[in-house]
Amino acid sequence: MRQKKLAYQPTKFMLETSHYDEVTADYVVNFIGCLCHTKGRWAGKPFDLLPWQEQIIRDIFGTLKPNGKRQFTTAYIEIPKKNGKSELAAAVALYLLFGDGEPSAEVYGAAADRQQASIVFDVAAQMVKMTPALLKRSKILGANKRIINHANNGFYQVLSAEVGTKHGLNVSGLVLDEVHVQPDRKLYDVLTKGSGDAREQPLYFLITTAGTDTNSICYELHQKALGVLNGTINDPSFYPVIFGADISEDWTDPEVWKKANPSLGYTIDISKVQTACDSARQNPGEENSFRQLRLNQWVKQSIRWMPMDKWDACTGRVSPRLLEGRPCYAGMDLSSTSDLTAFVLVFPPMDEDEPYIVLPFFWVPAETLDMRVRRDHVIYDVWEKQGFIQTTEGNVVDYRWIEQFILQLNEHYNIREIAYDRWNASMMVQTLQDDGFTMVPFGQGFRDMSAPTKELMRLVLEQKLVHGGHPVLRWNMDNVFVRTDPAGNIKIDKEKSTEKVDGAVALVMGLDRAMKNLNGGDSIYNHRGLIIL
Repeated sequence: MRQKKLAYQPTKFMLETSHYDEVTADYVVNFIGCLCHTKGRWAGKPFDLLPWQEQIIRDIFGTLKPNGKRQFTTAYIEIPKKNGKSELAAAVALYLLFGDGEPSAEVYGAAADRQQASIVFDVAAQMVKMTPALLKRSKILGANKRIINHANNGFYQVLSAEVGTKHGLNVSGLVLDEVHVQPDRKLYDVLTKGSGDAREQPLYFLITTAGTDTNSICYELHQKALGVLNGTINDPSFYPVIFGADISEDWTDPEVWKKANPSLGYTIDISKVQTACDSARQNPGEENSFRQLRLNQWVKQSIRWMPMDKWDACTGRVSPRLLEGRPCYAGMDLSSTSDLTAFVLVFPPMDEDEPYIVLPFFWVPAETLDMRVRRDHVIYDVWEKQGFIQTTEGNVVDYRWIEQFILQLNEHYNIREIAYDRWNASMMVQTLQDDGFTMVPFGQGFRDMSAPTKELMRLVLEQKLVHGGHPVLRWNMDNVFVRTDPAGNIKIDKEKSTEKVDGAVALVMGLDRAMKNLNGGDSIYNHRGLIIL
């Protein structure tokens, strides 16, 4: 299978006190070489490691501390699909079970669900069946997803996804597959924090393709891997490997494909990548899927909207004091009583050279703050301490408190209109109207949302909007998913967006009112064309 021999050089992450043991590394490589491939045109042929696979194996198993034990306890392998990571993971699991010399070895396979975890197990079970020396000393329990090694009284077991049943495990080896689909960090923490303390050299082998959720445990590991790779994080027990293309690189370039896919030409037919690329070119909705699965790029969702580099270019400096007395228009997304509430002021330009200026405010219930941090893996607590989010007393949003806050805002800023979602109105809307505010109902469908949403994009692209770099608003914008109707109209789709978008919705509503009143109430949309997305 391999066309060229690896010219091995020890990993740069090896400590000065550690050493590379060629004999130990050779033993593991030879063990894997006795296994057979189980799928495709290589099925039944010896598992001859590709250079990138052999590098990983020699680094992990051959880098030893002065006491002869492995330096690395955690290996994080991030690589595009179809590069052979499942077969490599299966081979590692079998070595930990049969070849590592660990008495009563406990090797576990886990994933977001048992079906996903079974993929690596099924490959491992087939490898055992195709290797007589292993088959005669083992028993495969297919229904229970368990392989027993009679020689050392050890086993390889697939786990269910229920976290509550995982405490008390004595893990000697772990294969955690597709880490990016883990719903939270609970399973990872249970299986890696203290579970292997009784073992001399446990190994946590984490494999995944890039994901979409930048608030996940996988993205946390991804960031740690990047930090170790560039030298900003020092963790000698953590071994990082990331194969992928930079987000700025041309995703249609075959040379970029080769960089991201070390098995291209071996386990991956380049013609299939070309076909997938051509399809993504013709259907923009497939582009992010291609980037994520074929190039291992972290993308937010299946259809991108706001280019965040363009958004960040509009950061600018916003001085609330200098805006006092100026007319402005507000968008208010009340959301639900227990969720994030957004209120965004939009200040229209005073002359042709001035941009639109954005001043956002956010609230969450105080009693739910810690729960949200744990549940959503979003730094609400940090933002609250920094003043970017305010809390209201209790476990639901106190609309009366927000009403008083808006009244105080109006003492400093000339709030001409407040746009709100007509389908999520509350008593607060009537109260604000009684307080003298002009309340404008604003639908969330294509008719009302399309024009200002397109205008927002135009202003960002032309750098005619300044938002001050507010982190909560930025997070909201990065979460936006848009839906398009057959006529080309667009709207923010709350259901499809991966995270909160309340601030983005409020911004669009406030911008709509600001633009429609820019020329004395005559809509600006009537005087020039819209940007077409």
